[in-house]
Amino acid sequence: MGFEDNKDLDPRKAYERALYQGCGYSYQDIKKPRIAIANSWNEVNPGHIHLRTLSQKVKEGIIKSGGTPMEFNTIGACDGIANSGNFSKYVLPSREIIANSIEAMVKAYDFDGIVMICSCDKIIPGMLLAAARCDIPTIFLTGGIMDPMIFKDGPLKGKTFVTCDIKEAIGQYNIGKLSQEEFFLIESKTCASAGACNMMGTANTMACIVEAMGLSLPGTATASSHGSERNKLSINTGEVVMKLVKENLTALKFITLESIENAVKVALSFGGSTNMILHMCALSHEIGGKLNHFDFDKLSKKIPLLARFKPASEINLTEFHKVGGVKVLMKNLTSLLNLETKMVLGHTLKDFLQKTHYRENSIIREVNNPINPQGGIAVLKGNLAPEGAIVKQSAISKEMRYHKGPAKVFESEEEVKDALINNEVNEGDVLVIKYEGPKGSPGMRELSIPAAILVGMGLGESVAMVTDGRYSGATRGPCIGHVCPEAIEGGPIAIVKNGDFIEMDIENRSLKLLISQSDIDERFNNWNPPKPEITTGYLNIYRKLVSSSKYGAHL
Repeated sequence: MGFEDNKDLDPRKAYERALYQGCGYSYQDIKKPRIAIANSWNEVNPGHIHLRTLSQKVKEGIIKSGGTPMEFNTIGACDGIANSGNFSKYVLPSREIIANSIEAMVKAYDFDGIVMICSCDKIIPGMLLAAARCDIPTIFLTGGIMDPMIFKDGPLKGKTFVTCDIKEAIGQYNIGKLSQEEFFLIESKTCASAGACNMMGTANTMACIVEAMGLSLPGTATASSHGSERNKLSINTGEVVMKLVKENLTALKFITLESIENAVKVALSFGGSTNMILHMCALSHEIGGKLNHFDFDKLSKKIPLLARFKPASEINLTEFHKVGGVKVLMKNLTSLLNLETKMVLGHTLKDFLQKTHYRENSIIREVNNPINPQGGIAVLKGNLAPEGAIVKQSAISKEMRYHKGPAKVFESEEEVKDALINNEVNEGDVLVIKYEGPKGSPGMRELSIPAAILVGMGLGESVAMVTDGRYSGATRGPCIGHVCPEAIEGGPIAIVKNGDFIEMDIENRSLKLLISQSDIDERFNNWNPPKPEITTGYLNIYRKLVSSSKYGAHL
């Protein structure tokens, strides 16, 4: 296009147009709806390493439907890699960086629509927060599932492994249950492709939540990270965002208090990650809601457990997808959902579920034949957690739903990890890890590796863990997190001593420190919060601003 075609252009926009020319966009491109692609692609996270390839397919759909795709990136840390070092403190706080960075780009550029391409634990929720803030036509493309590793020969022949098995293998190797060769094979072969870890951790819980909220196309959450189905979903995502732009259907048409509650119910029905509590409370707060972790307990008492996946069972996410995934779970939960919520497909949840058909299977139960009459989460309360604590009850054996034992107290993740590796933990113990909350850590570290080592060492049926930090969605066993108030804010967990007896009673939603109130008061008279070790940089800012985990650790 030359001068004659562009002589009526607004001169006030000349600078903008000239700069887009420098990016390679033509005048014709700029005149079309400009669709942002916020992509968390990077080369240091297996859940994200393929997302650049998927964005090319999304661009095909956008261009085909008359739009101009414009891609930019945000960060995407891998919890598993970060959890191997002290600076996993940055992982939960990265959620706010992701949300802020996307908000800044989208609002600065005044895009017409956005495709959120994302995977993994804090990236999906960070993009949800950004979507709510920006409130332009929005669709999500989550990155899909890593292949399970099925060994066809060698000492592990016939066995299937996914990533959560690696962490438990550390404990098994530590007590001699695995040979050095077996341990190396598990380590070196389990991550069999790109994609989110093939287990019901936070990554896949949040992908399923996005689909349940109607923000991604059906099947997106659980389809493989690669192959023809993923390619088709990616192209269709690009086409659908253009339809949303044309109809001016913005993010807050889909992100509502009702759709958030629907998604929580779905996640409770499959034993989703405890981390979803942080993210959904934060999202509710973002749109003016008041969701807190006690609301999850109320819902969990009403929602039956219809499915259970790795590591809480031997079923992986690929098997879940083959029997219909999220849409089948929602079909079974029809009577318990708000059916008037909207989907990016252009119709209501009611219309969609009426057209959803499936065959009965052993993976997803019917409402009248649940695995358990309650959902996956329980919120405990007592003098050790006056404002509540979280446990994934769907991943705990019947034998450990009640436990009483002596405390072994640690003040960091490193200390408890060392105690496990050095065989300093005994059957019956309650491991108490304090000063790992949002403010105290700061950053609310995930104690997934020590929790998995515990199970791998065969202590998951006799030892409990209690912390003001958090766990992976893939944690199993009696691991209680999110203790509120956290230690740094004067929560009773701060004054627990070695040898104190602690009682956990999931049926009665109770978590108690079995000492007298006078002893608690006396200890607090002699307690002072430790001085923060981190006094500079982002974590120092985060420490000063972050809310209680009860409300989602939002800023």
